[in-house]
Amino acid sequence: MSYPDSDDFQDKKNNQDFTAQKEQILKQILAPEARMRLNNIKMVKPELSDLVEQYLIGMASQGKMHSQISDDQLKQILLSMQQPKRDFKINRI
Repeated sequence: MSYPDSDDFQDKKNNQDFTAQKEQILKQILAPEARMRLNNIKMVKPELSDLVEQYLIGMASQGKMHSQISDDQLKQILLSMQQPKRDFKINRI
């Protein structure tokens, strides 16, 4: 029978603390509609959501955010961060 290491417990606690801090910062810098949109995106595209969260937290920590991010502003950020879709055209002979 193995017992959980204290290092594992500490890592989990640090991860929970980090997640709580991240959520608190996002609550402050995002309007409720924008936060809801980001949570919906997190369910579908977690990589994109993490990228946007890192960007927003970085901007806030640098003092470049002067007000809350609205839903429309978040949409613009999401559009700028998404990779462009490729169009395929198949010609049949």
